[in-house]
Amino acid sequence: MRAPAIRIEAIDLFEREMTFLHPFRFGDVTVRSAPQAFVRVVISVDGAGRASGATAEMMMPRWFDRRPERSPAETVDDLRRSLVSARDAYLAAEGADTAFGHRVRFETTAVPTPGTAELVTSYGPSVIDKAILDALFRAFGTNARDGITGNLAGLDARLTPDLDEVGIHAVLSGRAPPAAVAVRWTVGMVDDLDALDHSLAESGIRHLKIKLGGDPEADIERLAAIGRRLGDRAIDGVTLDANEQYRPDPLARFVEALQSRDDLGFARRRFLYLEQPFPRDLTLATPLGSVAEAVPVIIDESDGRFDAFPRAVGLGYRGVSSKSCKGLYKALLNGARARRLSAEAGQPGRFFVAGEDLTCQPGLAVQQDTALAALLGIAHVERNGHHYVDGFGPAPAAEADAMAAAHPDLYANGGEGWRLAVRGGVLPTASLLTAPGFASGAEPDFSAMRAI
Repeated sequence: MRAPAIRIEAIDLFEREMTFLHPFRFGDVTVRSAPQAFVRVVISVDGAGRASGATAEMMMPRWFDRRPERSPAETVDDLRRSLVSARDAYLAAEGADTAFGHRVRFETTAVPTPGTAELVTSYGPSVIDKAILDALFRAFGTNARDGITGNLAGLDARLTPDLDEVGIHAVLSGRAPPAAVAVRWTVGMVDDLDALDHSLAESGIRHLKIKLGGDPEADIERLAAIGRRLGDRAIDGVTLDANEQYRPDPLARFVEALQSRDDLGFARRRFLYLEQPFPRDLTLATPLGSVAEAVPVIIDESDGRFDAFPRAVGLGYRGVSSKSCKGLYKALLNGARARRLSAEAGQPGRFFVAGEDLTCQPGLAVQQDTALAALLGIAHVERNGHHYVDGFGPAPAAEADAMAAAHPDLYANGGEGWRLAVRGGVLPTASLLTAPGFASGAEPDFSAMRAI
């Protein structure tokens, strides 16, 4: 089916404060609460009439912009402004275009505010794109699987000149999403290790993501302590996330110790990759050197533009993270890049897209990002953000009931309200991929939110 032209009639922005049950530290900030953004759009589609769509995404302080002069509150305000600016730009665009075409218009015409971090600039359009896609799929009564594999959004090579459109369409149409995505449990810098073993046993999770602090000796000792705590527990995979805390020489010392210390066997035997070791302003200007030969390394916070992944590959990186807040179109196009690069290297899977997003909360955010991971063929994804919030948080009970009714395989209620149900260490994808719209199935209660 040819991608239809759409006109964007309305974009409404909302937010809801999410209070955490446990503090979480990433990089140089400890977070105890953060607002979740919600977007509702109305579009008119050639040949299919009008439809509405929705999405949700956390506005995490000091992740999108870690400059020390920006306070946590200021960085959240910057994300609000990004949403408002993107809304205004999308609504101001004249005429119709494909869903992806509207993002191309934004990328080629919007003038970034001087001094604004790349991830902040891309946040607004990336979130709005998800809501537009939900509305588009609803207009045709289709689901995430068929809508993506059929390229209803109209992805092409306008923003990725290193790709050709034949290759993009071939990758999208050849997607065979898995029936379940394994959950990778993040062990934060201030997490209680006494509770780690209980959490893994209760959920059956067999993949870990361990945060690093940037001090090679301290990080190695912490890894050893985690290994002792886990004992003989079966772990299928371990990833390490430096959150921009390392510099080249300390990183080389850390990698050397990781490969040589006898008491790090649990991490070394199941090690998969290292995520974003260097600060973002250093990453795309610094070759990995010998580290690239020793371990696979991926970018995350440096993935602010559509050309970031191929630039990183030229410096020795092997992968890039997928996060809905950075753009679902970019993630899908990066998937095509990874396939092409691996084929050129004659090593299937050498280059890859990884699933990394701790912030996803029950409801639209976790549903849509997990569906995206499945459509990218990602086997395991960082997914224990629900551990930090009480169920659906302050959402009305009726909203949680509606989401759970639309996705009965994803949620469970043990008497304390609906919770994300991780059984056997995985999240099923059946309802996410077959529910009408982009893994939505139900709308949140916008009347119970504050307008942005």
